Parts: sequence; structure tokens; C-alpha cells
Amino acid sequence: MSIVLEICAASVTSCIAAQEGGAQRIELCDNLLEGGTTPSYATIALAREKVNIALYPIIRPRGGDFLYDDLEFDIMKKDISLCKQLGCDGVVIGLLTADGKVDKVRSKALVELAWPMGVTFHRAFDMTEDPMQALEDIIDIGCERILTSGQRNTAMEGVSLLRELVQQAAGRINIMVGSGVRSTNIEALIHETGATEFHTTAKGYVESQMQYRNPDVSMGGIPGVPEYGLAVAQASEVLLIRELAEKALSDKNK
Repeated sequence: MSIVLEICAASVTSCIAAQEGGAQRIELCDNLLEGGTTPSYATIALAREKVNIALYPIIRPRGGDFLYDDLEFDIMKKDISLCKQLGCDGVVIGLLTADGKVDKVRSKALVELAWPMGVTFHRAFDMTEDPMQALEDIIDIGCERILTSGQRNTAMEGVSLLRELVQQAAGRINIMVGSGVRSTNIEALIHETGATEFHTTAKGYVESQMQYRNPDVSMGGIPGVPEYGLAVAQASEVLLIRELAEKALSDKNK
């Protein structure tokens, strides 16, 4: 048994840093401030050219909830086909019904379309009304893993449920712990949850090189959203998280 570290990357630069730091897998996203949406075709294509570790683009046509109409579902199917053509190793999905259950019919259709790529069910899981039933539904669908914070804003807040999920999964599906995973808490999360897969941005902020900055305009229309800096994965942080995680797992297994 070993630790698997996945980096949530919002750029090709972050993908390269993830590989340099020793991560095993990348979840490739756009718009992290909205929880992640499907990146552009060019971003996926160039990421595939630049890195050889596992690459899983998120298939999410918009921010907001996880209840999709027919047109959005068609977009998701097209994006999965494009990811397959580009040689991705897998995709990341998450679809719910209006009453907070896993949309098994549509999710299963996407898993079947993605084959032989792998499929992760993302943190839409954290919005389900019955996480234990959702776990069983996602196993039935055929996903490889579930990304979850234990239905809390951060994984540290959700450790109790995360531990229960790992126990109920019993090796039938991987429970990947995400949201707020850092080098400062990875050891505690390993000991508290029993999980062996972890998801993090491992980010640092890179200041914009813009000299002129208009103080009266925000492109997103929301004051306070950072527009003169980029969150980029740091290879050094990836490496530190991986080393601490491996040490924690070794200590736990003694």
C-alpha cells in the first residue's frame, strides 16, 4: 500500500510542477474559483504533450450546481470523447438529481462512454443528501474513486465522515481526500481517515507583472477576487506533501 497524490492543476504550468514534484496524477481544471470547470481543448492537448503522469480533465460545463439539462449533458459527452482522442487517462465527473441523489443513469452513461479511460466522481458527492447511499450508487456506476471533503468545507473538518467512508468502501472504490489538504495537515489526515489518496492544489501565488492596475474595474464584477496574481502549483510543495505522506503512512504501518 502506498500514497497516491493528485494535483488539482488549473494550467499547463501547474501540470509540469505536479510532475516535477512527484505527483502520480493530475486533475486538470479551469476556473478554480468556481470549483473547477472543463479546461480548453488546447490546454488539455498541451498538458498531454508536456506530462506523462495520469491526466484526468474535469468534465463540468459550468459552475454552480450539479443538475444538468440535456444540452449540458451533450456538452459533457462531447468533452469526454475529445479527452479520449487526446490520450487522457481518465476524466472527472459528478451529476446529481434534483433531490440530492447521484444521477446514476446519466453518470453510468458517461462512465461507459469514457471507457477505457478511468473515471473519478468529484465533490458533487459532498452535495448529496445521503453520503453512504451515494457511495454505494457510485460503486454501482463503475467509478474508480470519489473525491470528497467529508461533506464539509475542508477535509480536516470532515475527518469523521471520511473515516466512515473509507471503512464502508472497504477497498471496493478509492476514497480520495481533498479540499484544504496541505503539507501542514497531510500527516494528520492520513492518521485520522485511513485514506491513501489525496488531492491538493499545492499552490503558491505568483504576482502579476502588470504595472498599471485599474482600481475601479473588476473583470468578474466581484471586488476582492484576485486578478493580479495566479495560483500555480509549486513543485517544492508537491514534493514536501508527498514525502510527509509517505512518512506518515510508514509510521502508521509500523
